[in-house]
Amino acid sequence: MVSVLILAAAGAAVAVLLLALRLWVVLHSRVLEPRQSLSLLVVAGSGGHTTEILRLLEHLSNAYSPRHYIIADTDEMSAHKINSFERNRADRDPSTMFPEYFIHRIPRSREVQQSWLSTVLTTLYSMWLSFPLTHRVKPDLKIEVSLETTMMKLRSFGKDLSGHLDFMFSRNIKQESVDDN
Repeated sequence: MVSVLILAAAGAAVAVLLLALRLWVVLHSRVLEPRQSLSLLVVAGSGGHTTEILRLLEHLSNAYSPRHYIIADTDEMSAHKINSFERNRADRDPSTMFPEYFIHRIPRSREVQQSWLSTVLTTLYSMWLSFPLTHRVKPDLKIEVSLETTMMKLRSFGKDLSGHLDFMFSRNIKQESVDDN
């Protein structure tokens, strides 16, 4: 009985320590300097989720570069959609000779028909591999299909969301005047 209490206390202490470390990392003040671009980390789901996230990114300016996409290692359809999206984006904007984007693959957290019990292990494994990737990429902004994305879509009543994103994050991007001749 005592060993269970000690183990529970140790687990709680580790959880509190990890939470405190996470809060420090998130809240630690950084000196914000104007810059030319923001790196973007896009967590793409599969199928319709990838299409939804690409629609969200469709009209973003080149100030959001480089773009890093994270997909499941077995998701070839999303990789094809992302490559096609980036090629079309480069074709529309002649100033973008070499679009800067990267596709990173991590193990899928849960396969279709996978038991819920084994999902815990595969999710932990996927998280274990995604944390170093996120640390290596060090994105300025992360976008994923989530409740927040859905709420933004509801608030905009189906309008283009890129204006919302540009407005929300433009304070960190150095604005340049463009001469239209």
